[in-house]
Amino acid sequence: MKDRSHEDAMVDIFRDDPSAAVATLDAILADGDQGELLVTLRQMAKAFGGIPAMAKAADLNPTQLYRTLSETGNPELKSLNALLRAMGLRLAVQPLAQPAPHIR
Repeated sequence: MKDRSHEDAMVDIFRDDPSAAVATLDAILADGDQGELLVTLRQMAKAFGGIPAMAKAADLNPTQLYRTLSETGNPELKSLNALLRAMGLRLAVQPLAQPAPHIR
């Protein structure tokens, strides 16, 4: 049996089961871990055709998309939205299970 990296395994999972990608992103967004979000978006971009293909589909610069999805990246909402749309996804807002108390 050939060893594969975790990243390659996740790319294969997301490619074979896009609903797993959606569930993973949703869980990460609920926790608010930006580093994990960027790793998962990078894996999803690879699963959905690669960074250059996703950049083209999202009308983004490929070099900038590589930087945006790097460990130190900080995607703008516009870029994140464009990338998700290229993957057939969108951001959504949902109420928290425990709403924040109102501050006066």
